[in-house]
Amino acid sequence: MLGIIGGSGLTKLPGLSITHRQVIRTPFGEPSGPLTFGDLDGHPVVFMARHGYGHTIPPHLVNYRANIWALHEQKVSHVVSVATIGGIHPNLKPGDICVPDQIIDYTHGRETTFTEYNGKPVTHLDFTWPYCEEMRQRCMTALRQAGEDFMFAGVYAAVQGPRLESKAEIDRLARDGADMVGMTGMPEAYLAREIGICYAAIAVSVNWAAGRGDSAISISSETIEAMLDNVVGRLRSVLTKLACMEYDAARTSAGIDASL
Repeated sequence: MLGIIGGSGLTKLPGLSITHRQVIRTPFGEPSGPLTFGDLDGHPVVFMARHGYGHTIPPHLVNYRANIWALHEQKVSHVVSVATIGGIHPNLKPGDICVPDQIIDYTHGRETTFTEYNGKPVTHLDFTWPYCEEMRQRCMTALRQAGEDFMFAGVYAAVQGPRLESKAEIDRLARDGADMVGMTGMPEAYLAREIGICYAAIAVSVNWAAGRGDSAISISSETIEAMLDNVVGRLRSVLTKLACMEYDAARTSAGIDASL
């Protein structure tokens, strides 16, 4: 079963039949909301609204540990994060898509590990390549099959939020090598790695980052909202194909002929 983390608007995808919602208790507190279970064109999916179903939780207050733990508790092994970002790279104008392969973490004060040390030895988990390559390849295959153009790699700058960035901050991120800026990529990606979930992101530019393109003077929230509506419609086909891949892979792993 494919796990999807994203905005609450994704529960309104055409072709998504919701079967039930389930409240999950975790050792790390309450997730952003109940998990939504359903079928996307006949393939099972489970959805977590990262910011809550009323979009009431700002990025710096999301309980990332509880969200990832809840998905893990439901035996979800593969997760795609639908991440809205501001484009820094020239090829990430509003409406463009990237499957990032790297992260720079600028966040602070967030709970970043499941490990409660309490005198236990410190562990250092490899994070050289922060996204699961298997899931990245599935995302790119699904995007190609859906007829979407995309950047096949890029550096995601995870910032604290909830405010947007200054032009000078975006200039700094660009000097650091960032191609895009978002507020939710960390510690989500690391927590998935720590707990053994194969996690990747589809990053969709909904605006130019501050100081670039039509955001040279200011960033329009109305423009972002309009782009979000456009993005949800385009991602339906991509997510459906990912759900189909996960379903077939699970059947193959169980020894069932995927063609049946």
